[in-house]
Amino acid sequence: MLWNLFSSFRPVFQDDEIALYLSDEDVTNHEIGVKDGYTFDIYERKPRRRVGYVSLRLGESPALYYLGHIGYRIDAPYRGHGYAAKACLLLIPLMQKLQLKTICITANPDNIPSRKTCEKIGCELESIVPVPRRFSYHCEGATHKCRYILRIPDQA
Repeated sequence: MLWNLFSSFRPVFQDDEIALYLSDEDVTNHEIGVKDGYTFDIYERKPRRRVGYVSLRLGESPALYYLGHIGYRIDAPYRGHGYAAKACLLLIPLMQKLQLKTICITANPDNIPSRKTCEKIGCELESIVPVPRRFSYHCEGATHKCRYILRIPDQA
């Protein structure tokens, strides 16, 4: 869908510091209940270099309850600049176009930078939940997850 509209050489979303380039629009994963979704590479704009990725997973399932609708990773040398938060905020127009009202982002309780990212973008901590063994593999062995809820504003 988006791939046809945007070249991989043009950013899909950007601000003054970062740009998101669509890297995969077929993130369907029936095992965990992802019906559709998108993955974007995050690039610093100057100098132009890849610093990580952000994914939007669409669907609802028991596994997504623990994984969340948004996943991100910033490569170690580029952490501490708020790139994950900026990338999540840049996805809001896409979430609005998809008519999403809320999404969930999860973080391990001891992952303070990820928890701060959730708070920075306006998420509310819903709960801290134990991860059942059957989802441990998908959650990279995490025993608990903080579930943050982001309310998507209506389009202006």
